[in-house]
Amino acid sequence: MFVTRNHDVIRRWAEQRGARPATVPGSEYDGRLGVLRFDFPGYGGAVLRRVDWDEWFATFDARKLRFWYQEPGADRPPSNFNRLEPPR
Repeated sequence: MFVTRNHDVIRRWAEQRGARPATVPGSEYDGRLGVLRFDFPGYGGAVLRRVDWDEWFATFDARKLRFWYQEPGADRPPSNFNRLEPPR
């Protein structure tokens, strides 16, 4: 498990999986994005609204979030697991 705030690392991780930055519609407040997510191809779960990277990262930075993720390993296939957490 890894954790980062580096935009390049986060964007590369998402793009390697075909994921796009997104938010949950209806979770916005005060004209700002609400819940941040990634929209992965082929997953038909919650309806997400895609946003551009600049807007996604502006919200990520304003909330001082940390991005937790997994990378593939010798005994582990690629994973879409990720979590966004505020600082403790």
